[in-house]
Amino acid sequence: MFRNFNEIEKHILNKNIVKRIALCGAHDDDSLSAVVDASRKGVITSILIGDESKIREILRKMDEPDDRYEIINQPREKASAKMAVDFVNQGRVDIPMKGLMQSSSYMMPILDPVTGLVEEGGLLSSITIFYYPARNQFMLLTDPALNISPSFEEKIKLVNNAVKLARSLGFDKIKVAALSALEKINPDIIGSVDAGKLAEMEWDENIFVAGPFALDNAMDSETAKSKGITHEVAGNADVLLAPEICSGNVLHKAIHYFANLPSVAAVGGSKSPVIFNSRSDSTETKYYSILTAILQSQINQ
Repeated sequence: MFRNFNEIEKHILNKNIVKRIALCGAHDDDSLSAVVDASRKGVITSILIGDESKIREILRKMDEPDDRYEIINQPREKASAKMAVDFVNQGRVDIPMKGLMQSSSYMMPILDPVTGLVEEGGLLSSITIFYYPARNQFMLLTDPALNISPSFEEKIKLVNNAVKLARSLGFDKIKVAALSALEKINPDIIGSVDAGKLAEMEWDENIFVAGPFALDNAMDSETAKSKGITHEVAGNADVLLAPEICSGNVLHKAIHYFANLPSVAAVGGSKSPVIFNSRSDSTETKYYSILTAILQSQINQ
């Protein structure tokens, strides 16, 4: 099991894995810097789509030869994003990556019902992968960004997307905690009701879903025991399922801004890996996102 991003990088380098990325909105310092870092390490080749003059200027500032890249001049956000998705469908690239553009512009062609990248019958979801030092391992959080108020049926898909990603990270037994404001079912709190229903379902072997859990009971076994909760997921969760986008988004940002834990935003439910960073993410975070997407591409093959 991979426990941190350095281990993922070492695995990709040792296996000589190289993927091709289309960075749309490539005239962005941090996104382009991450792509250059990955290119210099030999883990990707890339197509850069965006404002060509700005792209070349950024590359010059980094002392990076621009003839190392295929550069396409398309400064319009929606057209740039569509081109990246088209390249995936054509087999020209393996992974699209968001650069300097609005999230809505990037997601529109990905979500297109005919030419997009959503798996048939699937649901696109955002999944935060973060390093949790108390256990020296990765943990996952879903969904902090895409699904606003998922139904019970949609939460089943969120769990399955997160489980698939966890398996690409090397998890064997995957413990999923369905979060709520408390650890008991309250009919007035729909998240607790859904959590209880998810816990009653039959899941595949080595997938354990339990809830509802307050966050402390999902993360700390002693706290769980003090409240009489003895389920093996209690205090040992690998995946945190947020009840809706508000709590998921707050927790995602708390992981970054309060705890300063290394993390990336990944996407589940897509035909190919999708790199969906925030414009405020650092170069390092965007580089980690590239590594994670490369790892995802191996399990998608």
